[in-house]
Amino acid sequence: METSGSRPTPDDAAAALLDAGTARDRLSHQLRLPSWFHTSIGLAVVVQTATVAVGVADQSSAGIGLALAGLVPFLLVAAVQLTRFRALNGVRVGGLASKVVFGGDATASTVYLLGMAAAIWAAFEESWWLVGLSACAGGVAYALSGVRWMRSYRGDPAAHGKGASVLLLVVLAVAVVAGAVLLLVGAR
Repeated sequence: METSGSRPTPDDAAAALLDAGTARDRLSHQLRLPSWFHTSIGLAVVVQTATVAVGVADQSSAGIGLALAGLVPFLLVAAVQLTRFRALNGVRVGGLASKVVFGGDATASTVYLLGMAAAIWAAFEESWWLVGLSACAGGVAYALSGVRWMRSYRGDPAAHGKGASVLLLVVLAVAVVAGAVLLLVGAR
């Protein structure tokens, strides 16, 4: 990009910022989600919740292995759907990965933790139908929180387009891995 060497006037800068904001708002309404986006993420949360609940209640290394194995489908679905979104739209949307897919939104985090807590309690009580029901309820609520976030984003992309910091996500990932290692060591 060439520059003329002169600084833009305040009116030129304001007009350029207004144009950029208008383009951002127009793009937010044109974004398309890949087919089965929220449904597949919700189903992956159901599987992950159920496997964690059963694995934790088992209180063995095999149980912890099951709990960790439940992360695989979730991470696979997340990677596939985010890749499909990028290919479909040609852009990344701040907040989509961290808030919708990985549950960084307050609503997604809350319903995930409530569903997980209910499923773990049910697993300890050996009430398997309630494990499934809790996992399903948590997965549906998680997917619906993603739908709500997308509506909010489209209404005000500037306010909702900020994702979690990379440092925070790395710290949380390290904490999860450390917790899993401690569970495995403690189960032996």
